[in-house]
Amino acid sequence: MVVIRLARSGAKKRPFYNIVAADRRERRDGRFIERVGFYNPMSSDSEQGLVVDTERLAHWQQNGAQLSPTVARLVKQAAKAAA
Repeated sequence: MVVIRLARSGAKKRPFYNIVAADRRERRDGRFIERVGFYNPMSSDSEQGLVVDTERLAHWQQNGAQLSPTVARLVKQAAKAAA
């Protein structure tokens, strides 16, 4: 099954997360199918903290991909910010 989840990268104490579509059996930071966006919790006001490609996200959901709870919350937050 394909799941859309966060993959951590960035330096120690400076997290940066890629929102990826990956096989459920792969490691958190391992191989993924496609990068759908990113989330930077340490971003300043001038930087973008959350970017999601909604078209690709919708494509994966139509093909049966499940969102992780955290990604579902972030997508809801991004939709609210876009409106």
